[in-house]
Amino acid sequence: MADIVIQLLPHILAALLYGALGFHFWNTRWRESETQCVACPMQAWERSAIAAALIIHASGLYVALFSEAGMRFSFSFALSLMMWLAVLIYWLESFMSRMEGMQPMVLPLAAVCAALPVVFPQVHLVAHASATGFKLHFLAAMLAYSLLTLSALHAIFMGFTENALHKRSLKLRLNSLPPLLTMESLLFRMLLVGFILLTLTVGSGVFFSEALFGKPLTVDHKTLFAFASWGIFATLLIGRHAWGWRGKRALRWTLAGFALLILAYVGSRFVGEVILGRV
Repeated sequence: MADIVIQLLPHILAALLYGALGFHFWNTRWRESETQCVACPMQAWERSAIAAALIIHASGLYVALFSEAGMRFSFSFALSLMMWLAVLIYWLESFMSRMEGMQPMVLPLAAVCAALPVVFPQVHLVAHASATGFKLHFLAAMLAYSLLTLSALHAIFMGFTENALHKRSLKLRLNSLPPLLTMESLLFRMLLVGFILLTLTVGSGVFFSEALFGKPLTVDHKTLFAFASWGIFATLLIGRHAWGWRGKRALRWTLAGFALLILAYVGSRFVGEVILGRV
């Protein structure tokens, strides 16, 4: 029992720290007041606190996922790892691009995902996890999920910003944000990189399925959702390049592609592991 508590403690601490930081950023950035500044730069201690949460979260993931028997995984750890990478990418990108204002969205979601292994601690051993090809496939998949998660959150934030700019009472809070066109440019940069990684993930899964997973490719709901998500993101990027798609159309396509991507792995694993009780 004590060993289980020790293993789960980093997840609990990371979730609490993410949650506390999310509340702090909401209170100092989003909460309406005369001194409100949604896009105020992060202070040094705020960056350090996010880095501390990332380190604690990473230690919990490493201990839980890797053992002498091999790599262990589940839907709860998939979401936890995905959000760890998303927060890490956000934290690193915030040094180079203006991504202020998204902390109250990213950090509470990270808190929920970091706590999932505590609620759903069941794991299963991953076959062929030691193979180099599988490691590359897994890394590309997790990075794709993380970047496209950030893209979806960024799209929601842009939609909120665009709607709020039409309300005079909110203009004071949002006038420190970058222009919508700048935010949109950042969105499509993240989408492009995420799409390239998703293409590598889907492509390697299709052409090297037997080498990666020890069995031929099977066309099931997970595969169909993955292909549908890939098709939506491909159409969106082509539409952006060829016809200048932007605004609410781009946001809707982004969220639709992300929803299908979540259903492709996390949704199917949740049904299998939690609802049906399969490992």
